[in-house]
Amino acid sequence: MEVMVNKTRLSLIQGDITRQETDAIVNAANPSLMGGGGVDGAIHRAGGPAILEECKRIRAERGPLPTGQAVITTGGNLKARFVIHTVGPIWGGGSSGEPELLASAYRESLKLAVAKGLSSVSFPSISTGAYGYPLHLAAKAALEAVMSFLEENTSLREVVFVLFDPGAFSTYCQTLNELLPEG
Repeated sequence: MEVMVNKTRLSLIQGDITRQETDAIVNAANPSLMGGGGVDGAIHRAGGPAILEECKRIRAERGPLPTGQAVITTGGNLKARFVIHTVGPIWGGGSSGEPELLASAYRESLKLAVAKGLSSVSFPSISTGAYGYPLHLAAKAALEAVMSFLEENTSLREVVFVLFDPGAFSTYCQTLNELLPEG
């Protein structure tokens, strides 16, 4: 599924984010930046040790990465030149600022991509794995945050949501359809 938001192509695909050929892929990292399970582990494994080395350096300088913030490293052995690491919120029922923190994770990732002069970014579904964020709520927060950012900023050529399984892909497609203006 593909739509234009301002001057940017927004696409939803089912696939493996570690194989994307965009300028940057986004990693749903944990605050330690040391790799982990799910998408985080897959990106570290596919990208090789260069990513972890940069993550260790960043952590030594800044400490743990706060929820909703983002940092950028090399893409190592990935097709993407860069990895933007962001920390999504752990779902606690929705009354502890989770929607705002999730939106911030997407916004801060996009801001880093723009600041770095990149033209294309691929996102996973942040916080919907081990962090337990309900998929339909995460899809709405993610798509609203990205579409809002793209309405204000025209420097990105392409933003892709890479959904790993058919259920996530279907949920994101349905949510995007609901968010589009009637036309």
